[in-house]
Amino acid sequence: MSSYTIQIKPFGAHAVLIEWPKRVEDAILDDVLEFEQHLKNYCLDTNNWELVPSYNSITLIQRNQIIEHKTLIPQLKKWYRAKRSGVRKEKYLWRLPVCYDSNFGLDLQEVSDKLNKSTSEIIEKHTSHVYTVYGIGFLPGFMYLGGLPADLNVPRRSTPRLNVPQGSVGLAGVQTGIYPQTSPGGWNIIGRCSVELFNPKHTQPCFVNVGDKVQFYSIERAEYDLHKIETEVGVYQQKKTIWNA
Repeated sequence: MSSYTIQIKPFGAHAVLIEWPKRVEDAILDDVLEFEQHLKNYCLDTNNWELVPSYNSITLIQRNQIIEHKTLIPQLKKWYRAKRSGVRKEKYLWRLPVCYDSNFGLDLQEVSDKLNKSTSEIIEKHTSHVYTVYGIGFLPGFMYLGGLPADLNVPRRSTPRLNVPQGSVGLAGVQTGIYPQTSPGGWNIIGRCSVELFNPKHTQPCFVNVGDKVQFYSIERAEYDLHKIETEVGVYQQKKTIWNA
Protein backbone atom coordinates (compact mmCIF):
# COMPACT_ATOMS: atom_id res chain seq x y z
CA MET A 1 0.00 0.00 0.00
CA SER A 2 1.44 3.37 -1.01
CA SER A 3 1.68 6.38 1.27
CA TYR A 4 0.69 9.86 0.13
CA THR A 5 1.41 13.43 1.07
CA ILE A 6 -1.42 14.29 3.43
CA GLN A 7 -2.61 17.63 4.77
CA ILE A 8 -4.05 17.94 8.27
CA LYS A 9 -5.87 21.01 9.54
CA PRO A 10 -8.31 22.10 12.25
CA PHE A 11 -11.95 21.72 11.30
CA GLY A 12 -13.53 23.54 14.21
CA ALA A 13 -12.92 23.20 17.92
CA HIS A 14 -13.94 19.52 18.01
CA ALA A 15 -12.71 18.24 14.63
CA VAL A 16 -9.68 17.67 12.42
CA LEU A 17 -9.67 17.18 8.64
CA ILE A 18 -7.08 14.86 7.06
CA GLU A 19 -6.82 15.28 3.28
CA TRP A 20 -5.20 13.13 0.62
CA PRO A 21 -4.50 14.29 -2.99
CA LYS A 22 -7.74 15.59 -4.48
CA ARG A 23 -8.28 12.73 -6.91
CA VAL A 24 -11.04 10.13 -7.04
CA GLU A 25 -9.14 6.85 -7.13
CA ASP A 26 -9.63 3.46 -5.53
CA ALA A 27 -5.98 3.43 -4.41
CA ILE A 28 -6.39 6.69 -2.48
CA LEU A 29 -9.68 5.54 -0.95
CA ASP A 30 -8.00 2.28 0.11
CA ASP A 31 -5.25 4.25 1.85
CA VAL A 32 -7.86 6.45 3.56
CA LEU A 33 -9.69 3.37 4.85
CA GLU A 34 -6.46 1.67 5.91
CA PHE A 35 -5.46 4.68 8.01
CA GLU A 36 -8.98 4.95 9.42
CA GLN A 37 -8.79 1.35 10.60
CA HIS A 38 -5.27 1.86 11.96
CA LEU A 39 -6.50 4.82 14.03
CA LYS A 40 -9.43 2.81 15.36
CA ASN A 41 -7.33 -0.24 16.19
CA TYR A 42 -4.24 1.36 17.69
CA CYS A 43 -4.54 5.11 18.27
CA LEU A 44 -7.95 6.53 19.18
CA ASP A 45 -10.66 5.55 21.64
CA THR A 46 -13.73 5.21 19.43
CA ASN A 47 -15.95 5.89 22.45
CA ASN A 48 -14.66 9.47 22.28
CA TRP A 49 -13.94 9.83 18.56
CA GLU A 50 -16.05 9.58 15.42
CA LEU A 51 -14.22 8.97 12.13
CA VAL A 52 -15.89 9.90 8.84
CA PRO A 53 -14.04 8.72 5.69
CA SER A 54 -14.93 9.71 2.11
CA TYR A 55 -13.24 9.97 -1.29
CA ASN A 56 -9.87 11.43 -0.22
CA SER A 57 -10.31 12.55 3.39
CA ILE A 58 -11.11 11.57 6.95
CA THR A 59 -12.85 13.89 9.39
CA LEU A 60 -12.01 13.14 13.04
CA ILE A 61 -14.61 14.39 15.52
CA GLN A 62 -13.90 14.54 19.26
CA ARG A 63 -17.25 13.99 20.96
CA ASN A 64 -16.42 15.19 24.47
CA GLN A 65 -13.80 17.92 24.55
CA ILE A 66 -12.04 20.64 22.60
CA ILE A 67 -9.06 19.39 20.58
CA GLU A 68 -5.51 20.58 21.23
CA HIS A 69 -4.68 20.87 17.53
CA LYS A 70 -1.02 21.78 18.07
CA THR A 71 -0.52 18.47 19.83
CA LEU A 72 -2.83 16.23 17.81
CA ILE A 73 -1.79 17.23 14.27
CA PRO A 74 1.91 16.27 14.66
CA GLN A 75 0.81 13.05 16.36
CA LEU A 76 -1.49 12.16 13.46
CA LYS A 77 1.39 12.66 11.02
CA LYS A 78 3.53 10.27 13.07
CA TRP A 79 0.71 7.73 13.17
CA TYR A 80 0.27 7.97 9.41
CA ARG A 81 3.99 7.36 8.77
CA ALA A 82 3.88 4.38 11.13
CA LYS A 83 0.55 2.91 9.98
CA ARG A 84 0.43 -0.81 9.45
CA SER A 85 -0.22 -1.88 5.89
CA GLY A 86 -3.00 -4.37 5.35
CA VAL A 87 -4.99 -3.10 8.33
CA ARG A 88 -8.45 -2.73 6.90
CA LYS A 89 -12.02 -3.73 7.50
CA GLU A 90 -13.74 -6.31 5.35
CA LYS A 91 -15.43 -5.03 2.21
CA TYR A 92 -18.59 -6.38 0.65
CA LEU A 93 -20.15 -6.45 -2.79
CA TRP A 94 -23.86 -5.65 -2.46
CA ARG A 95 -26.23 -6.63 -5.26
CA LEU A 96 -29.15 -4.20 -5.21
CA PRO A 97 -32.38 -4.67 -7.20
CA VAL A 98 -33.66 -1.82 -9.34
CA CYS A 99 -36.96 -1.61 -11.20
CA TYR A 100 -36.53 0.47 -14.36
CA ASP A 101 -40.29 0.61 -15.02
CA SER A 102 -41.36 3.81 -16.77
CA ASN A 103 -43.35 4.84 -13.68
CA PHE A 104 -40.13 4.80 -11.67
CA GLY A 105 -37.60 5.89 -14.30
CA LEU A 106 -38.83 9.48 -14.45
CA ASP A 107 -35.94 10.64 -16.65
CA LEU A 108 -35.03 7.37 -18.35
CA GLN A 109 -36.45 8.35 -21.73
CA GLU A 110 -34.89 11.81 -21.56
CA VAL A 111 -31.51 10.28 -20.70
CA SER A 112 -32.01 7.85 -23.56
CA ASP A 113 -32.58 10.75 -25.96
CA LYS A 114 -29.59 12.74 -24.67
CA LEU A 115 -27.19 9.81 -24.93
CA ASN A 116 -28.62 8.47 -28.19
CA LYS A 117 -29.05 5.04 -26.65
CA SER A 118 -32.12 2.89 -26.19
CA THR A 119 -33.51 2.56 -22.68
CA SER A 120 -32.57 -1.13 -22.70
CA GLU A 121 -28.95 -0.20 -23.55
CA ILE A 122 -28.86 2.22 -20.63
CA ILE A 123 -30.24 -0.40 -18.25
CA GLU A 124 -27.75 -3.00 -19.50
CA LYS A 125 -24.80 -0.64 -19.02
CA HIS A 126 -26.02 0.58 -15.62
CA THR A 127 -26.34 -2.99 -14.31
CA SER A 128 -23.16 -4.40 -15.87
CA HIS A 129 -20.68 -2.33 -13.83
CA VAL A 130 -19.46 -2.62 -10.25
CA TYR A 131 -19.45 0.69 -8.38
CA THR A 132 -17.33 1.88 -5.45
CA VAL A 133 -18.97 3.56 -2.45
CA TYR A 134 -16.80 6.71 -2.18
CA GLY A 135 -18.92 8.54 0.35
CA ILE A 136 -22.14 8.47 2.33
CA GLY A 137 -23.82 11.80 2.97
CA PHE A 138 -26.17 14.55 1.76
CA LEU A 139 -28.95 12.39 3.22
CA PRO A 140 -28.48 9.62 5.82
CA GLY A 141 -27.62 6.55 3.78
CA PHE A 142 -27.11 8.35 0.43
CA MET A 143 -24.25 6.52 -1.31
CA TYR A 144 -22.05 8.35 -3.80
CA LEU A 145 -21.13 5.59 -6.24
CA GLY A 146 -18.14 6.02 -8.55
CA GLY A 147 -17.31 3.93 -11.58
CA LEU A 148 -20.17 4.96 -13.87
CA PRO A 149 -19.38 4.13 -17.52
CA ALA A 150 -18.24 7.24 -19.38
CA ASP A 151 -20.99 6.85 -21.97
CA LEU A 152 -23.64 7.16 -19.23
CA ASN A 153 -22.39 10.53 -18.02
CA VAL A 154 -25.15 13.13 -18.06
CA PRO A 155 -25.24 16.49 -16.22
CA ARG A 156 -27.59 17.13 -13.34
CA ARG A 157 -31.07 18.32 -14.22
CA SER A 158 -31.24 22.06 -14.86
CA THR A 159 -34.29 22.25 -12.56
CA PRO A 160 -34.18 20.02 -9.47
CA ARG A 161 -37.34 18.29 -8.29
CA LEU A 162 -38.85 19.25 -4.95
CA ASN A 163 -39.75 15.62 -4.19
CA VAL A 164 -37.67 12.72 -5.44
CA PRO A 165 -39.29 9.47 -4.20
CA GLN A 166 -37.48 7.24 -1.74
CA GLY A 167 -35.42 4.57 -3.49
CA SER A 168 -35.01 6.56 -6.73
CA VAL A 169 -31.83 5.68 -8.62
CA GLY A 170 -30.18 8.60 -10.36
CA LEU A 171 -27.31 9.65 -12.61
CA ALA A 172 -25.34 12.88 -12.28
CA GLY A 173 -22.03 13.52 -13.99
CA VAL A 174 -19.68 10.59 -13.35
CA GLN A 175 -21.70 9.14 -10.48
CA THR A 176 -24.82 7.16 -9.73
CA GLY A 177 -26.71 6.94 -6.45
CA ILE A 178 -29.92 6.07 -4.62
CA TYR A 179 -32.13 8.47 -2.66
CA PRO A 180 -32.68 6.73 0.71
CA GLN A 181 -35.51 9.10 1.67
CA THR A 182 -37.93 11.28 -0.25
CA SER A 183 -36.21 14.64 -0.70
CA PRO A 184 -35.47 17.41 -3.17
CA GLY A 185 -32.88 16.45 -5.76
CA GLY A 186 -31.47 17.19 -9.18
CA TRP A 187 -30.16 13.83 -10.38
CA ASN A 188 -31.61 12.12 -13.48
CA ILE A 189 -33.91 9.37 -12.19
CA ILE A 190 -33.76 6.14 -14.21
CA GLY A 191 -35.31 3.59 -11.82
CA ARG A 192 -36.17 2.72 -8.23
CA CYS A 193 -34.45 0.39 -5.76
CA SER A 194 -36.70 -1.84 -3.69
CA VAL A 195 -34.23 -2.14 -0.78
CA GLU A 196 -34.47 -0.03 2.39
CA LEU A 197 -31.08 1.70 2.58
CA PHE A 198 -31.40 3.50 5.91
CA ASN A 199 -33.34 2.61 9.04
CA PRO A 200 -32.54 4.51 12.26
CA LYS A 201 -34.12 1.68 14.31
CA HIS A 202 -31.35 -0.73 13.30
CA THR A 203 -28.05 -1.07 15.19
CA GLN A 204 -26.29 -0.20 11.92
CA PRO A 205 -28.78 2.20 10.27
CA CYS A 206 -26.98 2.06 6.89
CA PHE A 207 -25.78 -1.44 6.08
CA VAL A 208 -23.29 -0.27 3.40
CA ASN A 209 -19.89 1.24 4.29
CA VAL A 210 -17.53 3.54 2.42
CA GLY A 211 -15.22 1.31 0.37
CA ASP A 212 -17.85 -1.36 -0.29
CA LYS A 213 -18.91 -2.22 -3.84
CA VAL A 214 -22.40 -2.11 -5.36
CA GLN A 215 -23.82 -3.76 -8.45
CA PHE A 216 -27.40 -3.27 -9.61
CA TYR A 217 -29.61 -5.89 -11.20
CA SER A 218 -32.87 -5.30 -13.03
CA ILE A 219 -36.21 -6.53 -11.66
CA GLU A 220 -39.79 -6.33 -12.86
CA ARG A 221 -42.52 -4.36 -11.08
CA ALA A 222 -44.02 -7.50 -9.50
CA GLU A 223 -40.70 -8.42 -7.89
CA TYR A 224 -40.28 -4.83 -6.69
CA ASP A 225 -43.68 -5.00 -4.97
CA LEU A 226 -42.75 -8.35 -3.40
CA HIS A 227 -39.49 -6.94 -2.01
CA LYS A 228 -41.38 -4.05 -0.40
CA ILE A 229 -43.74 -6.49 1.33
CA GLU A 230 -40.82 -8.67 2.46
CA THR A 231 -39.08 -5.59 3.89
CA GLU A 232 -42.20 -4.53 5.79
CA VAL A 233 -42.53 -7.92 7.48
CA GLY A 234 -38.77 -8.20 8.06
CA VAL A 235 -37.92 -11.21 5.89
CA TYR A 236 -36.09 -9.57 2.98
CA GLN A 237 -32.51 -10.84 2.71
CA GLN A 238 -29.74 -8.59 1.38
CA LYS A 239 -27.55 -10.07 -1.34
CA LYS A 240 -23.89 -9.64 -0.43
CA THR A 241 -20.55 -11.37 -0.90
CA ILE A 242 -17.10 -10.61 0.49
CA TRP A 243 -15.12 -8.41 -1.91
CA ASN A 244 -11.58 -9.71 -2.35
CA ALA A 245 -10.48 -7.81 -5.46
